[in-house]
Amino acid sequence: MPLIPEEPQIHESAQGPRATPASGRTAPTPRPVPGPRPAAPPRPGRPGPVRPTPPVQRTSRDAAAAKPVPSGSAAPSAAPSTGSAAPQIQLIPASVEGALDAAEEAVDLLLDSGRAPGDVLVLTTGESHPWATHELSFGEASYWAQHDAGDDVFYADAAVADRAAARPVVVVAVNGGSEAAAATALSLAHGRAGALLIVCGDPQRINAVLGAKV
Repeated sequence: MPLIPEEPQIHESAQGPRATPASGRTAPTPRPVPGPRPAAPPRPGRPGPVRPTPPVQRTSRDAAAAKPVPSGSAAPSAAPSTGSAAPQIQLIPASVEGALDAAEEAVDLLLDSGRAPGDVLVLTTGESHPWATHELSFGEASYWAQHDAGDDVFYADAAVADRAAARPVVVVAVNGGSEAAAATALSLAHGRAGALLIVCGDPQRINAVLGAKV
């Protein structure tokens, strides 16, 4: 009887490890892909974005509280300046013979420093200034017209100083005359000077007159 070849039988064991996973090995799990790290919270020691607000509020409160202080302090300081119209007094030591020259030098310094000529009035207690003598030779009307124009330095005797108008700077040359004439001249000059009173003469005599009359 002829042998019929048997069909090959496939046993389950022939599948090998393809069908059944090996014992002791587990399928690897996929690892997560690393993404961007979350922002780290600010440290307690560092000033975060909210920290600057308290200083701003403090400065605003301080500024608000400080506003009345300057205004209050400015009011007292402004009061004396407006109330005290006394000019600054500058003494230039000079002899009776050199007082007029000292006054001339003072005027030159004033003009060189930028002071307008019409801001200066010069008074003499003794001999008249040569300019005043020259201008009075043309008559008092012309002389006082130049005073009223107020565009140049004006020279006058202390005897007629009451007719002179106030000017920012008054220069007095104590170049003679009696004590009464010097006292009258300094008193009038003090009242006519708006910002500065310059007195040229003997310091002891001037201080005695200024202390008694001004």
